[in-house]
Amino acid sequence: MSEPLRKKKPAKAVILGVGLDSDGHKRITTGDNFALVGGSKDTHEQMTEKAIKINEKLKQKGKQLEEVSREEFDDIAHSVGLQKHNPSAN
Repeated sequence: MSEPLRKKKPAKAVILGVGLDSDGHKRITTGDNFALVGGSKDTHEQMTEKAIKINEKLKQKGKQLEEVSREEFDDIAHSVGLQKHNPSAN
């Protein structure tokens, strides 16, 4: 007898933000599709603002994070002030 087929849940995308500077406080902010950890007060506020703006842009497009292509995400991220890091340029 074979096992019943399990329906796979659709993939869920999450934005992970890590603030590398610190002022001695531990900060964690989570949302429906993001988790932000660390950073000074200013850095953490900036990460939170950008995550919220990305979600607003997604909502305007009627899409969830997991429904956009990498290129579309890059365009949205750039429109809220994020810049793509190119490690080979170091």
